[in-house]
Amino acid sequence: MPDPVDFAVPGFIALVLAEMLVARARDHRRYCPKDTLTSLMLGFGSTIASAIVGGTVFALASWTHQFRLFDIPYVWWAWPLCFVLDDLAYYVFHRSAHRVRWFWASHVIHHSSQHYNLSTALRQTWTGFLSIAFIFRLPLFLIGFPPAMVFFCAGLNLIYQFWIHTEVIGRMPRWFEAVMNTPSHHRVHHATNPRYLDTNYAGVFIVWDKMFGSFTPELDEDRPRYGLVKNLGTFNILWAAFHEWVGIARDLWRAPWGSKLGYAFGPPGWSHDGSRDTSETIRAKWLGRQHPVRDERIGLPLMPEGGHGTVPRHESGLVPHRP
Repeated sequence: MPDPVDFAVPGFIALVLAEMLVARARDHRRYCPKDTLTSLMLGFGSTIASAIVGGTVFALASWTHQFRLFDIPYVWWAWPLCFVLDDLAYYVFHRSAHRVRWFWASHVIHHSSQHYNLSTALRQTWTGFLSIAFIFRLPLFLIGFPPAMVFFCAGLNLIYQFWIHTEVIGRMPRWFEAVMNTPSHHRVHHATNPRYLDTNYAGVFIVWDKMFGSFTPELDEDRPRYGLVKNLGTFNILWAAFHEWVGIARDLWRAPWGSKLGYAFGPPGWSHDGSRDTSETIRAKWLGRQHPVRDERIGLPLMPEGGHGTVPRHESGLVPHRP
């Protein structure tokens, strides 16, 4: 069965060019030529990586499928069911990719741009096989969905996610925003603002985030800022693709024996001595500045240590990842 993404690539390129023209007329800062070229090269590298390991992944899926609980045929009702369950599997993967550093090392490439436009959607992993991200779809094969059907639905999922990587579109109609993932919802996911960290993991249906408590709406008074807590500072595509794996290797080498697993499978930013910040600590510090504890004796706020009751502009953007 063909990969639908292959047929969508010309459309991706056409839409990127169209958005560049819109950006040129409205706000040329939305596109940076070097950043866009980096995104295109990273997308090309991801295509090559997928071609190299695709056969192995399909073989593993087929081997798993022999232990299936049911024989689900290629009938009309199986396709939408497979699409919805695949999107749920994607949600679980995506949430894990932000909460487990091993998966984040593969996913971080997608969030390495400080711009948010359609070319950003093309920044896809080169190391998904290394991070064994395919395990999140194994339950679908065990249920009984044919591997070809699952991978086809996964391709449609990826195609859907392309158009939501834009600032050109504000908000969709309310009924659409309530059910589907949209540019507004996904801008939140990519934002580095403390209030937006680790939210809106949806692929197609935003209802998963609302069901599992990870939804946050985009606020006009807190416009998303994009990038990493420590931006790469380079357009080197090899560093963009592998820098987090290098970081894991360094930490594993230096860490005490009892803490090594935490640097690989703990949340991004975790450290055995608490010297680094995770999403939780960044959000907690931000909330502490937004809502300082009041001294009831004199009615004045007790400022958090080193704080002034509000988030300094230069600090509020320094947060780990965001997709």
